Amino acid sequence: MARRKGHEEHVNHEAWAIPYGDLVTLLLAFFVVMYAISSLNEGKYRVLADALAEAFGGPPRTIRPIQLGDIQPRGSEMDRAPPMTNLGARGPVAPMPLSNWTTRPQISRSHRSGTDAAAAAIDRAALARAQAQLNAITVRVEEALSELIERRLVKVTRNHYWLEIEIKSDILFASGVAVPHTPAIDTLERLGEALQPFPNPLRIEGHTDDVPIHTLQFPSNWELSAARAASVVRIFAGRGVEPARMAVIGYGEFRPLRDNATAEGRNANRRVVVVVLATPDDVPAAGETTQMAETDLLEEAS
Repeated sequence: MARRKGHEEHVNHEAWAIPYGDLVTLLLAFFVVMYAISSLNEGKYRVLADALAEAFGGPPRTIRPIQLGDIQPRGSEMDRAPPMTNLGARGPVAPMPLSNWTTRPQISRSHRSGTDAAAAAIDRAALARAQAQLNAITVRVEEALSELIERRLVKVTRNHYWLEIEIKSDILFASGVAVPHTPAIDTLERLGEALQPFPNPLRIEGHTDDVPIHTLQFPSNWELSAARAASVVRIFAGRGVEPARMAVIGYGEFRPLRDNATAEGRNANRRVVVVVLATPDDVPAAGETTQMAETDLLEEAS
């Protein structure tokens, strides 16, 4: 007797699509929730972006990039941007190096020495003019803030290439606040009026101690220091200082003058520094002069 042949069961080859669809739905819900609860801190993003750009050899996006490694001592030559400016640039730039005359064999040695001497003379003239200009600014600032300088609340420091005006933060801002005291506004306005007639670039630097701050407005000392420097810039602009001359820098607690372990040290580290950079406005840069002289000599040699 022949056996009854059983019915073959139907196999659903698309059964995998059901758990796969559930997985995709759960992942979508997960990322929607993560996006909803996340918030982008613009200040920290810029700090990270600048650090990565400098680490991988890209050009820095700020006047002073984020310090990596050990903190440089205050007052070192590396702690300042190049003071001289190119008239066609918008901010402080390094002067162009002298041309490499060894690649021009058709130009005589006497021509080379004469051009180098002319460039050196231009450099000396530019430096002399820059120093004279900084001397004039120093006199104006010391006259405007003489009382605070005598009380050692303001410190003025001169260098060949820049002028530093250091103002104790205690006389400007309350703790954790970026809006200046009402009496401090008069001090900043007087300083802005003293700096207004001059064309020199200004860097306004904000510094704090290492006491952490975690508020909605200031998640860290980076934001607090930058906001305080920006408040000073707004006051200067209100007194006629050209906004294109000014730059805001927030160093947070990472450029201390003294040890933060003591109350006196923390008080010294809370400060705003106005850096006036040298810029001889009507003296051509040494690089530009050398290029013009090189062109003339090439035409003469040909």
